[in-house]
Amino acid sequence: MQNTQRLQFQSPSFFQRLKGMLGVDFYRLFHTPMLYIFLIVSALIPALVSMGNGNGQDNNTSQMFTTAWQIVASERPMYVVGNIGEYANMNMVFIFGGIMVSIFIGHDYKSGYVKQLFTTHAKKQDYMMSKSILGAFSMTCMCVTYLIGSIASGLFSGLSFQVNVGSLICAIIGKMIMSIGWASLYTFLNVIFRKRFGISIALCFFLGTGIIIIGVASLVGNSPVLNIFLYGSSVYACLSSNALTLLICLVVSVVWAVIYNVAGSWILSKRDVY
Repeated sequence: MQNTQRLQFQSPSFFQRLKGMLGVDFYRLFHTPMLYIFLIVSALIPALVSMGNGNGQDNNTSQMFTTAWQIVASERPMYVVGNIGEYANMNMVFIFGGIMVSIFIGHDYKSGYVKQLFTTHAKKQDYMMSKSILGAFSMTCMCVTYLIGSIASGLFSGLSFQVNVGSLICAIIGKMIMSIGWASLYTFLNVIFRKRFGISIALCFFLGTGIIIIGVASLVGNSPVLNIFLYGSSVYACLSSNALTLLICLVVSVVWAVIYNVAGSWILSKRDVY
């Protein structure tokens, strides 16, 4: 009888706690217009990008893209951006994904949800992991709508669809995998600047555009060593990708996700979360 009572009052396991928190977060995500707005924005970005594609018929215009897939990923790793066409690809999804994470977490603090949550749910790492998974899922969905928009823009612009299919698939999956690391980074930043919404949004742009890595690359060149960073691996997922690319993206993304989640959980446990 006593053993039965102990089992009844036993604390929920890690997976039970995480499942419960994810259930609440995903319910909120699917029942607010924010996700759908960002999905539409991601689908429209390729159209806006392709509008700036010159026709190359005169000396005053140059064609940024020769194939539709260059709107998705660059032909080769380009750590130093020479023109906007080299940057204008699926990597832009990570910027908008970061903004969405900032808004979502910002609402948690503004509405008082965090205070209520941590009063009854003391495990701070569960909050970090739930928000990271939510962000990664959202960015992956944005990658899908971005891909659909790229195909539609390519058809409308009359661009070629010639590509190495295997490399294209590796590039797309590689960028989706990077969502894990990016979402963890943005969750970590928003835990630090939870009361400074403007700073977290600005950092989404600053880090999402890879300015730091671009600056380093301008000094050391297009070195593969830059792939150890989130932006570097995101760039490495290009139209010349292969199985090694996927492995690097997976390892880098997971390692940074672990680092950011551990650091974020520690910060939440040491500082006032309200």
